Amino acid sequence: MARIAIAGFQHETNTFGATKASFSEFEEADAWPGLLKGNEVISGTGGINLPMGGFVKAAMSAPSVDLVPIIWCSAEPSSYVTDDAFEAISSMILEGIGSARAVDGIYLDLHGAMVTESLEDGEGELLARIREVVGEDLHIAVSLDLHANVTARMVKHASSLSIFRTYPHIDMADTGARAFAMLRHHLEGTPVFKAFRQAPFLIPLSAQYTGASPCLELYGMLPPIENPDGRSADIALGFPPSDIHDTGPSVVSYARTQAEADGQADRLIKAIEDAEASFENDLMAPIDAVRKAMSIKSNGPVIIADVQDNPGAGATSDTVGLLTAMVEGGAEDAVLALLNDPETAETAHEVGVGGMFSAGLGGKSGQAGQAPFQGRFRVEALSDGHFPFTGVMYGGNVAELGPTAVLRVLDGEADVRVIVGSKRCQCLDQAIFTHIGIDPAAHRMIGVKSTVHFRADFEPITDSILHAEAPGANPCRLDRIKFSRLRPG
Repeated sequence: MARIAIAGFQHETNTFGATKASFSEFEEADAWPGLLKGNEVISGTGGINLPMGGFVKAAMSAPSVDLVPIIWCSAEPSSYVTDDAFEAISSMILEGIGSARAVDGIYLDLHGAMVTESLEDGEGELLARIREVVGEDLHIAVSLDLHANVTARMVKHASSLSIFRTYPHIDMADTGARAFAMLRHHLEGTPVFKAFRQAPFLIPLSAQYTGASPCLELYGMLPPIENPDGRSADIALGFPPSDIHDTGPSVVSYARTQAEADGQADRLIKAIEDAEASFENDLMAPIDAVRKAMSIKSNGPVIIADVQDNPGAGATSDTVGLLTAMVEGGAEDAVLALLNDPETAETAHEVGVGGMFSAGLGGKSGQAGQAPFQGRFRVEALSDGHFPFTGVMYGGNVAELGPTAVLRVLDGEADVRVIVGSKRCQCLDQAIFTHIGIDPAAHRMIGVKSTVHFRADFEPITDSILHAEAPGANPCRLDRIKFSRLRPG
């Protein structure tokens, strides 16, 4: 019987973000479950497209495996994780490993782009602390996000790193299952050698879509998922709005010999470097995006992605650049989601359906140059923000977004509605619309606060997608950012 301790600690850190992740953010349920302990780790992630759920399912279907669940938690991407939160959650994981009876291996569901107030490499630090407890010989399998900024420290202390291969991340649970397969190879004594390479440039999130070139071809070079002998390789495209030494694309490779691991890593990193000029970053001014959307005769709605105000990349989801463009551009039959403004959502619930009120909508996060959209609104629908997601990426989970409302803008000639919520949540699932009575496929223009993830659930209803360069804390023009900590070159 192989005993495996399992834990998860997830955060994607945007060092240019406006708010930090305190311990309470990890406790809170939002688009993902709240903090889970003990057997809740298994029951609370089961059936959800999460790496932990995939690992557990694979492990429980294998013979002679005993899981020791410790903790799983996640916070919506934001600026730095507070030192208090990092120390508290790391201590829970270390204490859980220390108090467990002798274990044969460890699985960690991590992100790979966690930065704390004091540490550039949160995951590397956590792995180093675990090594101090368990020694160098115990096998530790780790799953990481495609946007991981992988470090040499992570590679050193993890026996294997398995990384998502899709953006949108539809393979999170599958990656957890791959992590189990890698851990099983280690436990069976299969010799596995590793190699690690980093690329010398950054790729904006808006250019990292794996369904198009050059990512489609790059990921096509990876070894098959079902690999019986411990050979594996993965690409992390990096999380660029993170100003640290190790930000950027990288490759990890595992093989039966060091020469094979090195050769595989060298081929992949060369292919990434050769593709540098092929990464397209087509962004439009918001007003131009609205005007173009109005001119397109599309099968289904024209979707405008508010790529820089994506809460899934640490933005506030409350900037109003695209909303203003929709109103001033005379948008017809347009709906924008999901704008984070708990104050206005509460007012809408107090006024009730059919009621009208004036308010400053959004723009309350204190970002430079940002202010609320001043207007009059009519409440068209209300929700408690509790509903099941229906798309493949969030599928199996239940949203906990707090008071939510559909508001129609009454000023001007435009026909614009806004879905306003009380928690930051990337608009990547049609259920954000449908649960409150809006069928996105039936409208002419849909604005989504998302960069790429929305494609998984919204591409089937449209053949027209535009990227708007509205203000937000997820900058996609990387040459305009004042980085100070990137490695030389």
